[in-house]
Amino acid sequence: MAKVTYVEHNGTEHSHEAENGMTLMEVAVKNSVPGIDADCGGACACATCHVYVREDWLEKTGKREEMEEDMLDFAFDVRDNSRLSCQIKISDDIDGLVVDVPEKQF
Repeated sequence: MAKVTYVEHNGTEHSHEAENGMTLMEVAVKNSVPGIDADCGGACACATCHVYVREDWLEKTGKREEMEEDMLDFAFDVRDNSRLSCQIKISDDIDGLVVDVPEKQF
């Protein structure tokens, strides 16, 4: 089990325990994290679960796949550290992960 934290654009933090194997998006939806709508339900078919992974976590969360890159074209303010939270799997390796939710998703 890992602890993950979502930070709103205004600095409000939402920290939750997450079971291994879930996605970062599933944890957000289960806990009603503001700004993570997940309209497609985690099928990597939209960009409503867009987050910014903090620099010190980029290596542990992995690289974006081509399909994720394509979907990020529909997100606002895409950055080098942009990810779709539906594509990040929870594991013990990312215990303590902190991500920022883009302001445009509120």
